[in-house]
Amino acid sequence: MRRKDKEIIKIEEKLNIINQCKVCRLGLSENNKPYIIPLNYGYRFEHNMLILFFHSAQEGKKNDIIKKNNNACFEIDCDNKLIERERACDYGYAFKSVIGFGEIEILENKQEKNNGLNKIMEHQTGKRLEYNFTEEELKRVMVYRLKVKEFTGKQKEFPIQNKEEIRA
Repeated sequence: MRRKDKEIIKIEEKLNIINQCKVCRLGLSENNKPYIIPLNYGYRFEHNMLILFFHSAQEGKKNDIIKKNNNACFEIDCDNKLIERERACDYGYAFKSVIGFGEIEILENKQEKNNGLNKIMEHQTGKRLEYNFTEEELKRVMVYRLKVKEFTGKQKEFPIQNKEEIRA
């Protein structure tokens, strides 16, 4: 990371950003052509490993790409604020973000799919309920697991001089 002064080192702070945000941009590649999609997600962090979960329909470009190339990257950001100043060159933008790389796989096992969907529901709703999806529901949906190999966090905060400076 070029700007070490903006780097988030502590894993707890990076996980806080992941927990706070609701949309992840998943980056895939097909024949050296990038493909990025915004997705809702769920996650778990166990044994020092971050795992992200996504879901989608059974067919589509994302599925086709993953079957050919399971290397993936992701980006999550939140707390985005434009900071206005007198001069254009003095404007700034506050943010918090996490970016990472790993391997994504399509889950086939019913229990793994059920667990992945529950992680998505937990993250998106903030409720720790155990949903039991029917066999028919599990057949209609693809569930993906991204095993993250590495991820970094970055933030930029601006001192606020007055409330009129912020545009969320």
